[in-house]
Amino acid sequence: MASWTTLSQLAINEGTSEAAANYSRRMGVGRRVLVVDDDEGVRTGVTWALEADGFEVLAVGDGLEALDVLAEDEPLLVVLDLSLPGVGGLDILRRLRADEARCDRNRLPIIVLSGRDGETDRIVGLDLGADDYLVKPFSPGELAARARSLLRRVTDYAGAAAAPFVPNGSGVEVDVESRSVWVDGTPVELAAKEFDLLSYFCDHPRRACSREELLNAIWASQAGWQTPATVTEHVYRLRQKIEDDPTRPKRLCTVRAVGYRWEG
Repeated sequence: MASWTTLSQLAINEGTSEAAANYSRRMGVGRRVLVVDDDEGVRTGVTWALEADGFEVLAVGDGLEALDVLAEDEPLLVVLDLSLPGVGGLDILRRLRADEARCDRNRLPIIVLSGRDGETDRIVGLDLGADDYLVKPFSPGELAARARSLLRRVTDYAGAAAAPFVPNGSGVEVDVESRSVWVDGTPVELAAKEFDLLSYFCDHPRRACSREELLNAIWASQAGWQTPATVTEHVYRLRQKIEDDPTRPKRLCTVRAVGYRWEG
């Protein structure tokens, strides 16, 4: 099986600058990312972009090898192509989320890659539990920025010392520390961005939040590459999980020509 590699190791092997090697030594400890893509060029570009950010990277080219890695190790993040030989990306995503639910594990952040630009493929990936989605061709630097943003948000919320927050009368309970949500006493599983949106709304009750504000708050460094439609799509998905009737929302309401307001 391939081994984890850092930019500092490549620097020693391939004569990369000592400054880059020092950067990786400072930043790369324990920040493991599994990259799964059958295109060697994509694997190389993504690997170097992530390593330049101080991540340790293991890049594999097929689904079976990815499952072997995941069975033996726990990466911090997975970058997963949908079109893979052996076992497809959607099957891997489905298995990971099913295993997490069965074993009560913390959710593993997953960024899905695809050469398919259809809305259906994007929605299927998000429905199965992907936390972010990139359509090929993309900039490896953009992917690294999304990885930073996603992990920063996951780390910030996981490390927050916050008591469970129950919006008054909404029936929705949010535990920021464990990233858990209950609706009328029933646990509900949210994707990372859905949870981040809900937490933001709960922190700003009964205030109209514009889509631009939500893009900057939730997608951070990705805001320049995302559009307000990203917010609309995630709000739609969030309503499916927290509203009694998503077509007539009473908790997460639309503010015409502005954005959304949490009525908790």
